[in-house]
Amino acid sequence: MTDARPKALSIFVTGTDTGVGKTLVSTALLHALAKHHARVVGMKPVAAGTELINGVQANEDVLALRAAATCSVPPELDNPVLLPDPVSPHIAAARAGVQIDIGHLVACQRALTTLADAVVVEGAGGFLVPLSATETGADLAQALDLPVLLVVGLRLGCLNHALLTAEAIRARGLTLAGWVANHVDASMLAQEDNIAFLRQKLQAPLLATIPYQSTPDPRALTFNLPQTWQ
Repeated sequence: MTDARPKALSIFVTGTDTGVGKTLVSTALLHALAKHHARVVGMKPVAAGTELINGVQANEDVLALRAAATCSVPPELDNPVLLPDPVSPHIAAARAGVQIDIGHLVACQRALTTLADAVVVEGAGGFLVPLSATETGADLAQALDLPVLLVVGLRLGCLNHALLTAEAIRARGLTLAGWVANHVDASMLAQEDNIAFLRQKLQAPLLATIPYQSTPDPRALTFNLPQTWQ
C-alpha cells in the first residue's frame, strides 16, 4: 500500500556569512513550525568544530537543533558529517581524512522527510562555503532543491553580502522563500534604513526581525510563516 502521508515540508537555511545567527533562526523556526506540525526536526549536514560536552565530543549547533526538535532521529541522519576542527568544512574534512559526499547528505535529508513532518536544514557558513576542493554549500543546496531562507546579519557590509547571496541562490535555480534580519551588531548605524533597503531589493518576504540580545531565546522569536509552511 502506498504511504498517503504528505511529503514533509523541508527548508534550507543559509546566511550572509558565518556567525550571523543561522542556528538561532533554525531553532526558532523549528519552534514556530511545531505549532503547525507534530514532528519537526533539524538537520546540520556538515558541522565543523566540536567540544567536550557531557563527556562526549559534540557540536553545539547540532545539539541546539536536536533540543528544538519534537522527535528523535538517528544521529547519522541529522548530522551525517561531524568534523573536529572549527575551520572551513573543506579544511576540516581534509584534516580529518573525510570526504564529504553531497549525494549521501541528500539521501540523509530525504530519509528525514519520512520520519518527520517538517525538516529544517541548516547549512554551514555562508552559501558558497567550500565543502571540498570542487564543491560548495551552494552545490549541496542545489542538490537538495529546497526553498531557501536567508539569514542576514545586520552589520556594516550586509547589504552587499545579502544581495550577492540572493543572486547566487537564484542563479542556482532555487527559490529565495524569505529572509530574516538579525541585529548582530548593536552599534551599527541606520539599521532600519538597511532593513528598508533590503525589503525593497531582495524581492522576498521578511519573515522575522531579531533584536540584538546577548542571550537570545529562540522560543521567544516571532515568525511570519508563509502559508505553505503552516
